Amino acid sequence: MERLLERGDALALLTSEMRRTASGHGRLVVLRGASGTGRSALLGAAVEHARDSGFHVLSVRCPPEETPPPLSTVSQLMGSVAMPHRTDLDRTQRPDVTDFCEALHAVTDETPVLLAVDDVHFADPASRSWLTEAVRHFDSLRTLLVVTERSQYDISLPPPSLGRALPSSVAITHSLSPLSASAASALVRSAAPTAPSTWVADCVDAGAGNPLLLQALMEDVGAESSAPLPQLSAALYPGSYPAAIDWWLDSAGAVTKQVARALAVAEYDGLREPAEELARFLAAACDTDPARTLGWLIAMRRLHMIRDGGDGSVRYAHPLLRDAVLGDWPAEHRKAVSGSFAGTMLRRGDHVETVARQLLRSGRVRQSWALRTLEDAATTATSGDRPEDAIRYLRRALTEAESDTTRHRLLEELGILEYRHGSPSAGLHRLHEALVGADTAQDRARTAIALGTALAERGEIQEAVILLCDTKQELSTHPAAAWSVQAAALLLSERDQSPWEVGRWYSQKGPSPDRVAPSAERALLVRHAALAGEISAQKAMAQVRALLGEPTDDLSTPFLLSAAATVALWADQLDEAESLAERGLTKSSWTRLHPAAQALYAVRAEIALIRGDYKGLLADHTQARRPASSALDSFALQAFTELGCFEEARRLIRTGAPAAGGDVWELSRFLYASGVLRAAQGDVSGALHDFLECGRRLSASAGMSTFLPPWRSAAAMCRVAKGDRCGALALAREELRLARAWNTPRSIGRALHGVAMASAGQDGLDLGAEAVRILRRSPDARSLIAALLSHGRQLAASGRRTQARECYRDAALLAERLGSVRLRSDAGMDLRSVGVRRPSASFTGVESLTGSERRVAELAARGHTNTEISHLLQVTRRTVESHLTRSYGKLGVNGRDELPTALRGSEENA
Repeated sequence: MERLLERGDALALLTSEMRRTASGHGRLVVLRGASGTGRSALLGAAVEHARDSGFHVLSVRCPPEETPPPLSTVSQLMGSVAMPHRTDLDRTQRPDVTDFCEALHAVTDETPVLLAVDDVHFADPASRSWLTEAVRHFDSLRTLLVVTERSQYDISLPPPSLGRALPSSVAITHSLSPLSASAASALVRSAAPTAPSTWVADCVDAGAGNPLLLQALMEDVGAESSAPLPQLSAALYPGSYPAAIDWWLDSAGAVTKQVARALAVAEYDGLREPAEELARFLAAACDTDPARTLGWLIAMRRLHMIRDGGDGSVRYAHPLLRDAVLGDWPAEHRKAVSGSFAGTMLRRGDHVETVARQLLRSGRVRQSWALRTLEDAATTATSGDRPEDAIRYLRRALTEAESDTTRHRLLEELGILEYRHGSPSAGLHRLHEALVGADTAQDRARTAIALGTALAERGEIQEAVILLCDTKQELSTHPAAAWSVQAAALLLSERDQSPWEVGRWYSQKGPSPDRVAPSAERALLVRHAALAGEISAQKAMAQVRALLGEPTDDLSTPFLLSAAATVALWADQLDEAESLAERGLTKSSWTRLHPAAQALYAVRAEIALIRGDYKGLLADHTQARRPASSALDSFALQAFTELGCFEEARRLIRTGAPAAGGDVWELSRFLYASGVLRAAQGDVSGALHDFLECGRRLSASAGMSTFLPPWRSAAAMCRVAKGDRCGALALAREELRLARAWNTPRSIGRALHGVAMASAGQDGLDLGAEAVRILRRSPDARSLIAALLSHGRQLAASGRRTQARECYRDAALLAERLGSVRLRSDAGMDLRSVGVRRPSASFTGVESLTGSERRVAELAARGHTNTEISHLLQVTRRTVESHLTRSYGKLGVNGRDELPTALRGSEENA
């Protein structure tokens, strides 16, 4: 008998049973094993051995028919070879078992008989029953019945084993195991003797210890072991291995085949689940019994088809095996399984993004939970500053949108995200589509504003204004929506040097007689009046505060908040402006692409600049995903300048300068910031050019107020440096005139500083002192430091070095508190000019304290009173009080209770 790998015990059993049969005692031998384990090959070897041993052989193979005719297997078995002595047997009727056994008895008198039935599990029930009955007569006959039977765990229950109802004296069963690793390796080596061990191991894994699969794989790859084993079955030729996998799946039945393919989908989807949990996923996807599905997974692991993934999960033994299992399964079926997995994840409470990522792999689910999950995941990703993930979720959500309203909402949100963080062109296309599909006036207004803002950011301001004006006409029957679109058009028009539309609307100076203007419209009128220099800061703030207390709608709220925050900033009400900006920027539904949002981001950035929060401002600027980041460039440029980072500032000018024909406000701010940088580097002519160009653009857009970039006083300083006091004085006086109309300490103080610098003699000294006095009441420390330094130089030039020294010291102290390296350096040079030996010494913190100040501060921190300290140090009480006052200022504390923390914190930082 031919030697089969690891089938010696089976061959020995068959040889023994043939000898027993030849001696007059026949029975049934059932060879059971999984598909591809060599049952048929073993039966074929038994047939050959039987013939060689003188047996008369009758054999039949049962085809895998869904509904085979009754007794078809028996009929084929009896008709496969003409039996001697009973040629008159009528095979058209149900053969009688007794007659058949008598016929066999006549045959076996001369020679033993081997009845071989391959794949008896496919036999019709009547044939299986007939064979079971016939076996009971074989003990007295020299007849051996050998059948092969598939014994693999399937999801659907298989028919009972043929030998199950027979005693062991009549029927014995032998089970075939998968090949061991060594036997499988030997099989591969026989086809590729020189293959490396790693390649052989890959083949063994892909074959799963199954002789059929291994042989088919070797037919495809042969001895070509120089290349790695492919992971896709499409790379195999002629395709014996994929065909063998198909046969293996078909043998398992439709239900098991579905589960096997679902397991492959789970692996492709990256599901890493323990077997028990994975069984629930597969059962839900395929509508099978979870217990039997788990049993199938366990059985497949024993057959080496799947293995542990190392993290408690299970997976196919090799990617090639997994890919072949999927085969040509349609993509829609795979996606349906992935969608079912997502539903299972949702029901068990997985994180919303985990479910959404699974939905990305699925097809359209057509259930409301899928859309909700994807939208919630997009919100989570957006709040986590992961816009790319949010874009993917929203694109997938679009396929689930059933109604026009839902589709519009998704298109608008996706368009904004794609414009900001993906592809601007794609984002504009989405917004156009959303605008066309908007079915309510509010939706149409919001989308038009977003699209118009995007167009304006790309420099297409005229196109944006035309779009918004056309939309306003279409919304003429919806006053609130029409007004919001008009307001957006006006704000965008201000960015361009095209004041025709702005002027026409603002020239009305209020609502028409037949209607009551919304509070947002009146707030914009207040803002325009401030820009035109027609109203004071106090009056403007009183008006916007009153307007903030009036009811408003969702469409007009952004305009109200942005106008109010901007006016509050101009009026030096920084806390109020910051509160309004934060209130507005929390409204993510409209702040991502809206002219009001850009204004609020600019407000927040300018507040940070005024307060000296340079690092925070730059952190905001460097966040590439921050909306309206280009509007922050001018403030970032000034922050770099104050920190002394001139190279970074120059790089920003090269890469971030706005286009000459773009947003006039953005370009004007940028020109002013560029002038500040040039002046700090000593390029007076270049700075003067930038300041004057900034003023030209602002004047062309009717920007007359001094709370805009103070280009006049800055240009006046440059003209003074160039010796043109007459031109400087004209600019400074014009700014002072406008500043007195607005009437805030910051605007008046800056203007007075410019006039003082352009004036000579005692007038200049008096105006300089007045500028310093007024600026001490403003929140703008930079302007105060600049005024202190200028006034100190005037004092020093007039011979008042002691007073100049005090101005320089105050300036240095403020510059250090503000964190301005540039101004601190300027103050240090001025201090050296008046004889201060250590102008670079720190003016704040513990290190700035003199020895006497530190001793007093430490005693006070330990709880000593001023009287006790005076006695301990043998100084006057007034001296103690003076030292403490200066220490409080240098340490930035308000009283002796804060001294321990300030002293300890400074030492720890040191």
